[in-house]
Amino acid sequence: MSMDSDLALILGLVIGFLAIPAIVSAYSDGRRPIAAILVLLIAAGLVAFAASSRPGGYRLAEIPDVFYTVVARFLN
Repeated sequence: MSMDSDLALILGLVIGFLAIPAIVSAYSDGRRPIAAILVLLIAAGLVAFAASSRPGGYRLAEIPDVFYTVVARFLN
């Protein structure tokens, strides 16, 4: 099963959102956020893959609809 662009976009956004608190936590503890930055780069790669593989890319207004479509696909 190949990853379609909608799923890649949502995974990239969710993973990127979850990496931000890890970066802040590492900085507040005085550690280098190497793992968190690596996760953020992976998330950026997923979003870039999604944007480049969908003709015309994504608009910001489409993201909630894409999110609900991906979630509904996995719940059904």
